[in-house]
Amino acid sequence: MQESQTTINYDDMLKSGMHFGRKKTVFNPAMGRYVFTIRDGICIIDLLKTQVQLKNSIEFLKKIVNDGGLVLFVALTKQSSEKVRDLAESLNMPYVIDRWLGGTLTNFRVISERIKKLEEMESQQKSGELDKYTKKERVVFSKELEKMTKNFGGLRKLTRIPDAIFVSSLKESELPVREAKRMGVKIVGIANTDSDPEEMDYVVPANDRSKKSVDLIIEAIKNEITK
Repeated sequence: MQESQTTINYDDMLKSGMHFGRKKTVFNPAMGRYVFTIRDGICIIDLLKTQVQLKNSIEFLKKIVNDGGLVLFVALTKQSSEKVRDLAESLNMPYVIDRWLGGTLTNFRVISERIKKLEEMESQQKSGELDKYTKKERVVFSKELEKMTKNFGGLRKLTRIPDAIFVSSLKESELPVREAKRMGVKIVGIANTDSDPEEMDYVVPANDRSKKSVDLIIEAIKNEITK
């Protein structure tokens, strides 16, 4: 397999601002191995190392998917939610966007019950069972269903504890990372220069604040795994 098939074009990475890390004042020394230089007080990420790390991460995720495993995709930042949801749905995998519900992994039984409740409510709505309720009761039901869908809709495919989770921003994913570690779940994701890469098993050092940067990485993962 050629290098170019599993990594993003270097010029595209530069154009997306993927190399821009955080300020030196919030630099995590553990990210030093991925920093090329510091320019005007800003850490500049070594994109050649990003390419290597991305390739390794993709190969790991691809193996899980091809072996029938389960990956939970997590996007808790606005700039990543749309793309990560699209990626997860294209792979028929579970996802969490915007907000992590405490206990998603560490209290999985309760989460499973809530997903079951959501599916029962959807079934009631489709079957016409709500016709016997008053208009006011149907409005209350609809609002509750909307809330349940927002909280648990992306977790329908989470039929068991996943083999790995992917986080679009390590810095913004403290809770899911902590739960994954407690449950022995492998962690893959994007880490900026203010994060501790030791928290993850597979690290993609990159600018997690630029939508273009995150989009490129997510697209690369999708294109490689689905081809």
